[in-house]
Amino acid sequence: MFPPFPQFTAHHYIQKLIDDLDCGKVKIQQITEVSKERLGSGLMLGCLLAYDKKTNQRIILFALSGISRQLIFADSENPYEITTQGEKFIIVPPLVSDEAINQALSKNDKKIHELTQLIKAGNKKLESQRSNLTTESLKNVFLLYDFTRFDGKKISLNQIINKKGKLPPTGTGDCSAPKLLEYAFSHNLEIISMDEVFYGKDSKNKKNGISYGPCDERCGYILPSILGLEIMYRDSALCLINKESGLLSVPGRGPEKNDSAESRLKFLFPDTINQPAVHRLDMETSGLLLLAFDKKSHAFMNKEFEQGRVSKRYIAVLDGILEKAPGLASPKRGEKSGRIVLAFRLDPENRPHQIYDEENGKIGITEWKNLGLINYKGKKCTVVEFIPLTGRTHQLRLAASHIKGFGLPIVGDSLYGNPQPEQRLLLHCCHLEFRHPVSGQLMKFDCPPDFI
Repeated sequence: MFPPFPQFTAHHYIQKLIDDLDCGKVKIQQITEVSKERLGSGLMLGCLLAYDKKTNQRIILFALSGISRQLIFADSENPYEITTQGEKFIIVPPLVSDEAINQALSKNDKKIHELTQLIKAGNKKLESQRSNLTTESLKNVFLLYDFTRFDGKKISLNQIINKKGKLPPTGTGDCSAPKLLEYAFSHNLEIISMDEVFYGKDSKNKKNGISYGPCDERCGYILPSILGLEIMYRDSALCLINKESGLLSVPGRGPEKNDSAESRLKFLFPDTINQPAVHRLDMETSGLLLLAFDKKSHAFMNKEFEQGRVSKRYIAVLDGILEKAPGLASPKRGEKSGRIVLAFRLDPENRPHQIYDEENGKIGITEWKNLGLINYKGKKCTVVEFIPLTGRTHQLRLAASHIKGFGLPIVGDSLYGNPQPEQRLLLHCCHLEFRHPVSGQLMKFDCPPDFI
């Protein structure tokens, strides 16, 4: 997972923490029994640097990965908090105690152990029963976790699981990053920098003293829901996110439509310009959305988009078999790619619908590739790659649905199709390629959809 915040300043404090660990000013306290598998293993040290607007004070938060060990300030009246030279240092505890986790596991522990012994003795038929009990125990543990989001609201791990549609690995919520973010957001702190460094004997995948981004398997599962954005790339000029379906790219009219990718970015990074989005994705469309932190970068990227120097690709699932679609641009037998050229304009009496208008409409040019059939919820549907060469409103949705296009709407299209209740639009921006506004370097990003 890409580090969501700048790392440099927090890394400096972690290096100081490591020096204090080496000389005994800070200690790692074992709070649970050491397992043979983890004996002598390293851990991740996390630091989050924040600003408390109420006290005008810099806050430095430290956390360890896992629940078995804890940092303490040695020879201090308060082993978890000290203030020195106007800075407050706080050690953040685990979100859930080891005792609470053991209690959640205890219901099925004995039975799982008994089944394991029988399976080892050769009774393989019991494996599914043990698997079901293990899953039940895991769910009992996950019930204990909830997190404070960027906006101060609570979100439970169960809510995230329901949204994702699959269970995360064990230990989700026990890494450094969610602990640090929980404390920062629950105390209304403004985040400046965050870093995680591996500390201990080099392992196969990690080296002592080196910074690593939050882990993909656990933090990548929960952090987008906590931060409000899935950050795919970020530097001092740009931020690229994987926008979720249902989130506006920019604020709409009225306070009820203020929540958007723009407003969330500005919350996480308060120095961001007022209108950072460089382009737009429909609210129902998911995928790669580029935003800029400063006016110069925004102006550069805006021009790149306007002049067609940014390469974009989308994945869509069409509601049926493309070869049988009734539209005038539908492929003939054997055709696997093509181009659709249509002119559309806004229908002012039925906003935000667009209508075909050869005389007054703006031309939209879309290249397409047939990627084959899939079975989506019991129906044969067609996966298509769209490459828009222009950037018209609803261009891809119209190329698919209009009779002068395919005449076959995208699955879940609430404007031009017949979606099932609570069915999202299956349209996703999967590729962006552009020149960086500062370095001039060619940047390429891919982000596959989660619906196929």
